[in-house]
Amino acid sequence: MVNESLIHPTVVVQYGSRIYKSSILRYTYVNNNCYIINTNVGSFCSIANNVMIGGGQHPIYFVSSSPLFYSDNNVFNKYFHKAQFQEYLQTSIGNDVWIGANAFIRGGLTIGHGAIIGAHAVVTKDVEPYSIVVGNPARVIKMRFNEEIISKLLKIRWWDWTDVELSRSGSFFENINDFLEK
Repeated sequence: MVNESLIHPTVVVQYGSRIYKSSILRYTYVNNNCYIINTNVGSFCSIANNVMIGGGQHPIYFVSSSPLFYSDNNVFNKYFHKAQFQEYLQTSIGNDVWIGANAFIRGGLTIGHGAIIGAHAVVTKDVEPYSIVVGNPARVIKMRFNEEIISKLLKIRWWDWTDVELSRSGSFFENINDFLEK
């Protein structure tokens, strides 16, 4: 189910996934039973089964954390007060991000280009480009490439290339050195 969202025609959304108030750019796939809300997802992302991105938050410093005291749009269809509280923060997923099965990404975060989020990770902080994060809470276990290569990839921005340019260069994607030389 896709509501109030902009989804590029090349995007594939599998069975049972729900996408609300989000945008997803080209050649990204969202596997089965994912929940994505208030999120901008880049191109060429791979999102595995049962991933949750950008869910709502509750106020922890109010007297009650119940939505009855801050949201006029809740499961009760009733509210006692409409407080000034931002329930859904904007989340940003860069290009070429791989998100493993059952991962949870808290709303309001930025996941950098080329990052990998391990299966079952609970991401509570921003993730730098080309980082590999795993665990609960998620932590960086290594970088995909060294700083020089990351800098070059971020400058090249291959995810913005046309389909023709990608087809011409596709054979170089197997080897980072060959790709950067080209």
